[in-house]
Amino acid sequence: MTHADDDTLILEGILTTLREDGSVNVAPMGPRVDRACSQLVLRPFRTSTTYQNLKRHGEGVFHVTDDVLLLAQGAIGQLHEMPPMFPATAVRGMILADACRWLAFRVTELDDTQERTTIRCEVVDRGRLRDFFGFNRAKHAALEAAILATRVEILPAAAIREQLAALVPLVDKTAGQQERQAFQILKDYIDQQLK
Repeated sequence: MTHADDDTLILEGILTTLREDGSVNVAPMGPRVDRACSQLVLRPFRTSTTYQNLKRHGEGVFHVTDDVLLLAQGAIGQLHEMPPMFPATAVRGMILADACRWLAFRVTELDDTQERTTIRCEVVDRGRLRDFFGFNRAKHAALEAAILATRVEILPAAAIREQLAALVPLVDKTAGQQERQAFQILKDYIDQQLK
């Protein structure tokens, strides 16, 4: 799947994969997908748990969700308790019970010759659990802050602070409790990392 000549885009969500001991790894991920969501292209770093799990096991579940608090906690490694889940049937993996929809997948090709890997996957099962809440600028701001939080070692501190500051009015004007909490933990994390 290439994005130069077809209609693909990056879809932000949460990926669950199984560790060697069978425990679940929950990680935000933005795979490139086709509009039918029949294929995913994941780009995790070789140092990530997601990469290690998919190289060993080759199956997982991608979730579309509007739960920005879960996304924020997962992005910075502060998921203190696992969210409710149930087993997938088409793959060895777990489905987040509160996701809007989910896509169970199998790896078809894994290229780890670069630090950032390319993992091509075929969707083998899917389900819908509930309606997507809808567009909300504070949810978007929390998502962008989560992405910034994962790049504190890559981007210049001044650029991160500037981008984060631009998101604050969106949260102030449009957030509910979940969005405020998600944004605050991300802001605190970024501030701590950039000291």
